[in-house]
Parts: sequence; C-alpha cells; structure tokens
Amino acid sequence: MNIRRSSPATALVGAMALGLTTLTACSFSPGDGRTDGKLDVVASFYPLQFLAERIGGNKINVSTLTKPGVEPHDLDISPQQTATLSKAGLVVYLKGLQPAVDRAIGQAEPRQVADAASYTTLENHGTEVDGHDHGGEDHGGEGHEEEAGHEEHGGDEGHEAHAGDAGADPHVWLDPVRYAEVAEGVGKALEKADPDHAAFYKKNTTALVKELNTLDKDFRTGLKGRTTDTFVTTHSAFGYLSERYGLHQESIAGLDPESEPSPARMRELHSIVKKDKVRTVFFEALVSDRTARTLADDLHLKTDVLDPLEGIGTKSRGDDYLQVMRANLASLRKALGAV
Repeated sequence: MNIRRSSPATALVGAMALGLTTLTACSFSPGDGRTDGKLDVVASFYPLQFLAERIGGNKINVSTLTKPGVEPHDLDISPQQTATLSKAGLVVYLKGLQPAVDRAIGQAEPRQVADAASYTTLENHGTEVDGHDHGGEDHGGEGHEEEAGHEEHGGDEGHEAHAGDAGADPHVWLDPVRYAEVAEGVGKALEKADPDHAAFYKKNTTALVKELNTLDKDFRTGLKGRTTDTFVTTHSAFGYLSERYGLHQESIAGLDPESEPSPARMRELHSIVKKDKVRTVFFEALVSDRTARTLADDLHLKTDVLDPLEGIGTKSRGDDYLQVMRANLASLRKALGAV
C-alpha cells in the first residue's frame, strides 16, 4: 500500500490556510445581524426610521425601505431589499400599511421584528370621507391627558388590530402621544435585539418620549382660542391628531391618498366649508394637489401644506419629524384662527 505523504512545504501552506480561515471566522460572523459590530436595523418608512435613529444613535446602522420622495403605500420591494431584511438584526415596520413590506418580511424571516401597531391602539377613522364621522368631536383633546404614560401599551403582549384591518387607520405617528407609545415599544425591541447596549437605548427612549410629550403640550397650547375646529385635507391622514386635540377632519379622499372623490362628496365639502367657516384647504407634498386646488379655487379658499410625514424630502418643511410637526402646528393655527 502506498502512503502519500505531504511535503514540509505543502504542510506549511495548509497550516497557514487553516490559520487564515480560523482568523477570518473569528473576526467576522456572517449573518449575525451586525455590520462592524453595530446592530443592523431596517425601518419600513420614515416615521419608524426616525425612532430607530433617535433611540439607536451610534450603536446601530439604520436603513429604510422607503426612499425620500416615495409614497409609502406604493412601495415595491426589490430582491436586494428582501435580502437586506433577511440579514438584519431588527426590522421595524407597521403591519398592514405597506403590503409589499409584509410579504417581504414573510419571505425573508428576519431574526427579530418590531410591529409598531402592536405598541399602541388603532382605530377606525375611514368613515370620515362620508361626512358622518366627525373624527374627534366626541374626543376632545383634554380628555386624553391620562394617556400620556400608556405603560400598558408598551409590552410584548401587543394588540390584535393592525393597519391592514378593515377600516383601521395606520397614521398613529401623527398623534404625538401614540407615537410616544410606539417609541417605547421600539426602544424595548432594540434592548432585546442588542442587550449589551440596553441602558443606552433606554436612556434615549426616555429622552425622546419627553420631547414628544413637549410636542403634545405645544399642540394643546397652540390650538387654544381657535375660531373653528374644522379643516379640509387631501386624505384622511389626520384622524388621530384630530381626535387628540378636538378637531374635525374633512378629507377630500379617504384613507387612500390616490383615490378620487365623487361628485357627491365634492358637493358635500362645499356645504361643510361654508357652514364651518373653513378658510384653508390642505394638500401634502408626496401627493398631487390638483383636487385640493380645484376645491380651493371653486370656493375662493387659501391652500397650504399639512404634511402626513410619511417621508422627508426636498419639499418637507423641516429636517425631521419634530420640525415638520411644528410646521404642521403653525399651519393649523393659521387655518383654524388660533393666531
């Protein structure tokens, strides 16, 4: 029997190769949800990206599926984005808002996901377009002071309702109090995904919630003394904001920003505008303003921007969530006669 022996040179090369392989395995663990030692976090769209960035700070890498200027509802997910989801350490999304994201998450099966809808309560504001639901008239802002803490909504137990449920309004981030609840949930998700930096995330979450509580107080104070509660906007994005501060949203379209109003709805809006002394029709940066301007021209009203904050772009009146929300407050104060 011939036994083939390796030469000393061959053995040395093999040993070096084994050493390099071992060194590479020690210095980089593929598929651990991290890049350069930082947790990789993927946010589905801007409001969740903002939370992840503010809470995660320099301990995480944040990317978003919805690029600036893209209407989130219309998002298509590329194979590369699906691959990014599968490699992420944490994916933060709002179930039901973007069906393409829901499908991609199901395919990618990320290590950990944080569903924003599970950290607060969703409600049905979709009937406002019919003119029968006065979106907040029975829920004056002063009646929600006890909700500022909302400890009971921030746990892992979650809620059954999601943005994809029939009639469920997904725009919870436009209510600073509910958004603070989501912030607390995202903070806890980061603590779970990256326990080594849990204290850092907890501290940042507390600071952000404090800022959101201040924003809530600014809205309450800023909207006092208004001459009307009613405002008209492109689509029903502001139901939670209206409910929080005792306003009455009338939308040209429903929850879908791309839908066209019926002639009957336009006639109804004419009557509402005159009855409630509406002075301004609001439109938004990411959606065509054609219908809003048509209504404003017909009734000799002003137009202004009320940003649903689904994305930050070149037309946004601010660099982040807090700045744009304060711009929204300034527009509402002017339109509602609070200044």
